[in-house]
Amino acid sequence: MNAVVDKNKLHNDAQSLERGMLRFITAGSVDDGKSTLIGRLLFDSKGIFADQLDAISRARHKRTVGDMVDLSLLTDGLEAEREQGITIDVAYRYFATPKRKFIIADAPGHEQYTRNMVTGASTADAVIILIDVSKVTISAGGQAELLIQTKRHSTIAKLLQIQHVIVAVNKMDLINYDQTIYNQIVASYQKFAEQLGLKGIHPIPLSALAGDNVVTRGEKLSWYQGPTLIELLESLSVYDDEHKAAFRFPVQLVARHNGHEANDFRGYMGRVEAGTVHKGDVLTVQPSGQRATVKDILTLDGSLDSASAGKSITLLLEEYLDISRGDMLASAEAPASLLKNFSADVCWLSEEPLDLGRKYWLKHTTRQVAAKVTGIDSLLNINTQQAEAGTELKLNGIARIQLTVQQPLAADSYDAMRSTGSFILIDEISHQTVAAGMIRLA
Repeated sequence: MNAVVDKNKLHNDAQSLERGMLRFITAGSVDDGKSTLIGRLLFDSKGIFADQLDAISRARHKRTVGDMVDLSLLTDGLEAEREQGITIDVAYRYFATPKRKFIIADAPGHEQYTRNMVTGASTADAVIILIDVSKVTISAGGQAELLIQTKRHSTIAKLLQIQHVIVAVNKMDLINYDQTIYNQIVASYQKFAEQLGLKGIHPIPLSALAGDNVVTRGEKLSWYQGPTLIELLESLSVYDDEHKAAFRFPVQLVARHNGHEANDFRGYMGRVEAGTVHKGDVLTVQPSGQRATVKDILTLDGSLDSASAGKSITLLLEEYLDISRGDMLASAEAPASLLKNFSADVCWLSEEPLDLGRKYWLKHTTRQVAAKVTGIDSLLNINTQQAEAGTELKLNGIARIQLTVQQPLAADSYDAMRSTGSFILIDEISHQTVAAGMIRLA
């Protein structure tokens, strides 16, 4: 009987995870209509307040004609963004429908701000790749030529293993909602996606400015029989595989008693990045390799019998061990790999190219260690998706590199576990983040 109850509980938990909050990001080239699309989603789903609507209707930098509200101003909040009519920084907005809650990240389309797109996409469950039909060149043979930023953002989505890719063919009103052109663009993108190895593609035609097929269907896309954008977003299944993975708990802080109590309280605070921990579980402390037994699991709401990925907790252990910030508490049966030399795919985010002669700081979960890039295996050609030989990694470049760290990292392959397979490189002099990386293990 208990087994049946537990199975049903797991099924219900999985359903709630699949239909929980959806984090998604808009991406694409310059002026593809990303900010306008988000503004339309917020406006038509009643996700903005009256004072916000009044403020943007009186904005001096609006780019619409007459009394039409410039919905892009809902996310382009910086003065420089409104003056230039572009998105520079990633803007996050929250909204909800009766069926689901959402967090949107509006990413810039300019090539020089690709690093901001990488930041926004790193936690996304879905990405909306916008394609402006007015910028796509159709050859005599019906082949659509995709823009370089469309390809770059799609490549980043693949590297980051974003589960769902929505290809939103925008500004359909500019081509009189021509189904033939839409089909040619979708066919070209699907061919590129197949070459890239990108799965979970959902094509959809729409006009963000006119509102066609965003929240309401409209009459001018009668030939399209699929869901509207909001219906598609509400239906996407998002299940985090890290709930089923081996337990990973990077220690953020060691908590002691307040000095006025006699008990020797020692708790290890942090966020469960993967798996589940129970009272009595035996864990491995990495990198030291010591064994520890879970005595209690504490939260602000009291003691728990277990905690899963995403939960912030304090672990109490039976043993007194030397554990500090940056250490990893992992499943004793399936610990993380201890790495000193490894391969990684990186997106280079700095205006200064990679210098093989200098040292960087590598930040992985809560651990920061000195690191050195020992070589560039290959550079990725965005257009052909082929790995090419190269010796210089510049801004927005994507490469496979070799790294050596001063102290071992308890890490996993990014393919298996995103949270413990990702890292950033930091310039040790300027303290600027210069790269976002994904660990690749054979």
